[in-house]
Amino acid sequence: MEKPIIEIVDIIDTSQVYGELSHAGSGGICVFVGSVREFTNNEEVVSLEFETYAKMAIKEMEKIAMEASNRWVLNKIVVRHAVGVKNVQEPVVVVGASSAHRSECFEACRFLIDTLKERVPIWKKEIFKNKSVWVSAHP
Repeated sequence: MEKPIIEIVDIIDTSQVYGELSHAGSGGICVFVGSVREFTNNEEVVSLEFETYAKMAIKEMEKIAMEASNRWVLNKIVVRHAVGVKNVQEPVVVVGASSAHRSECFEACRFLIDTLKERVPIWKKEIFKNKSVWVSAHP
């Protein structure tokens, strides 16, 4: 497997992910993009704000990518999370994997996003019309 692309960024460009995951040995590429939704618990969301300790977050994201590469035969992995204020419909996280077969990249992609949300130290502030609340980005 090639070295994973692991980043904390200000802006996520979803158009570049396919090229980053493309590989001559890959018959499958799977990508998950998480974005800001319009409503949370029936309250209208204006925006979300994400903060993290980047060095620690990247280290944990690297561990997760290594775990995925040990579980499945993958050619490439991308794990990228945005920080700062993000508006409705803006992407905030993208993960992806490529492999020879679709089942491996589907399973790896699900593992990457679920595990990132469980373990990576990222904090989210939900900004509504009449209030704002800091919440964990973890479920």
